[in-house]
Amino acid sequence: MVRGPCSFRLCLGAGAGYFMLSFLYRVFVDSWVGRIVAGLFFLAFIGFGVGDVLMNIGTERADVAARVGDRPILVQSYQNALQSEMPQVAQSMHLSDPSQIPPATREQVARQVLQRLVLQAEIAEAADRHFLIVPDSVVRDEIFSIPAFKGGNGQFDRALFNDRLRRTGMTEGRLIELVRQEQASRMLLEPIRNGVGVPEVMVRHLFDFEAQTRTIDLVRIPFESQQVTATPTQAQLARYHANHPWEFTAPEYRHARVVVLTTDTIGRMLDITDDEMQQAYKAQAQTFSSPERRNVQIVTVPTEARATALRAQWVDGNAWAQVQKDAGRDAAAVELPGMKLSDIPSPDLAKLVFAAPADATQGPVRSEGGWVVFRVTAITPAHTTPMAEVKQALHDQIAHTRAQALLADRVQKLQDAIAGGGLDSVPADLGAAAVSGDLDASGNTHEGTPAPIPGTDALRQAVIARVFSQPKGASPTLAQGPDGGWYAVSVDGITPGHPLSLAEAGGRVNAAWLADARRHMADQQATAFYNQAQGQGGLAHVTPVVPGLEHSQPISPMQPAPEIPREVAALIFRLDKVGQNIMTEAGDGYVVATLTAINHPDPAAQKALYDRVRAGLTQSMGEDIEMGYGGALEAIVKPKPNESALRAVMAEVTGQNTGTTQ
Repeated sequence: MVRGPCSFRLCLGAGAGYFMLSFLYRVFVDSWVGRIVAGLFFLAFIGFGVGDVLMNIGTERADVAARVGDRPILVQSYQNALQSEMPQVAQSMHLSDPSQIPPATREQVARQVLQRLVLQAEIAEAADRHFLIVPDSVVRDEIFSIPAFKGGNGQFDRALFNDRLRRTGMTEGRLIELVRQEQASRMLLEPIRNGVGVPEVMVRHLFDFEAQTRTIDLVRIPFESQQVTATPTQAQLARYHANHPWEFTAPEYRHARVVVLTTDTIGRMLDITDDEMQQAYKAQAQTFSSPERRNVQIVTVPTEARATALRAQWVDGNAWAQVQKDAGRDAAAVELPGMKLSDIPSPDLAKLVFAAPADATQGPVRSEGGWVVFRVTAITPAHTTPMAEVKQALHDQIAHTRAQALLADRVQKLQDAIAGGGLDSVPADLGAAAVSGDLDASGNTHEGTPAPIPGTDALRQAVIARVFSQPKGASPTLAQGPDGGWYAVSVDGITPGHPLSLAEAGGRVNAAWLADARRHMADQQATAFYNQAQGQGGLAHVTPVVPGLEHSQPISPMQPAPEIPREVAALIFRLDKVGQNIMTEAGDGYVVATLTAINHPDPAAQKALYDRVRAGLTQSMGEDIEMGYGGALEAIVKPKPNESALRAVMAEVTGQNTGTTQ
């Protein structure tokens, strides 16, 4: 049995429900067993049918949510798992409280958690059916290896173990049971993967495709290189405008009022005195003072005679490569850039190095490791950054620290103010930043510039998303966004998106017409090159010579050349004969290319790559077999949920009375 990393260390300090989820995640998702999970999800709850599963119901205790074989999934365990999952879901949705998660999403999460618990029980049941017995010594060693249960000496600490279990609400017996189940599951599933063998012919074919290289000739025809001499008539512009209405639309704009509260907005309103900044500067003197540093080349040899000989030949900096070569295998020749005095282990040698002039060979010197010859190649003097240069940074640092301490209290006051009178009642001394104006769904104003919403990019995106999801006139509510920021939004005007008339579109139509004309001309030129290459055996044989013809370096699927557009590389590796041609649009132009060579790899010359291909195929086949085994598990023991208990849990989760769990 191969022992993997412990599945329980992440749960300590959380509730028992999270403990179970952590176990499930680490065993079934984060590890190699996770490949089975996707199959089980679909087989057990989609392919087999959620309705069919839930119809297989008998009389069950009220405290049992579902049963897999003889294993009950208790309602309390299910609820604990949900209570631990919901805050994480809320955070991922940038919601300040799980109660703000839409009911449909909460129900979906609840079903996913139930699926995880059922999957754990299925695997455990299969292990029992195969009479897999995990020795107590293995369970003990696994628990003893958990870092959270180790004391300062690195050994298992019984008192710490008891304290951590007590805080998480986990009993010792339950922990032992979970560890034993995990180990049994590994014993069951690892042989499935380890027994997989891959035919060599399959490995060779994939290796040949991955490692082969190809070369091409290509010519690029950028759109912008085309010279359009014609001037569009008004009729042509009108026709283009009529035929491309989607190119000339005004986006929806919303007029919103936004209040943002972050440590930065609070910090900008704090008064930081010069004395405070001076004290911070003194307290961080080491941060603003850089000691002298030196680049040193050092050679250590066993005897003084060899050291003397080396110094004699080391007459200038260009001799370093030869000095390293002549030092011998029993010597040490190293280059140490940016060394401080304290970085050199030998105090005596450190003093000599920092007393030596630059660009002059020194030694021989006797040291603990032998005889030393060295040369200082560069000196960076000690430097102290004056306070004037870091004054703003000190100000921001102090303000940020103080604002962090004030944030929780300011959030509460801001929430009370908004609840009492909306955004108009926000006190000016809270440190919240208020902005208002029109913006589109990209966060831009009518001028095309970003709306001046305070905060990080992530917080700005959360605010913009709220502006375009919140109904007009809805009461603002304070929400926590990414990066620790808080915000509230009031939408008081909506200008729907609409098509622009020819007059409104103005110069945009003319620019679009010209761009389309250039594109058409580039298409014609690329088509001409392609037809010539087809008829004359490739781009290199076209006469007269194709202007701008390029000859590529060898490229492969594993090492694509950055200068070759992805669209071109993808098509080139679909060709099977040298001399074939392709034409495609790539980026801001067209590309025509001819395949000029196919070089097949030699497995013997690239054994490491060949072995990696075999390992990848083995893993892939193992995953397929595990998926099949997952389907077999579902066919042996079908889960039997307790509909009344699940209906009650669902009603609690969604906040509404559900008539059925299907």
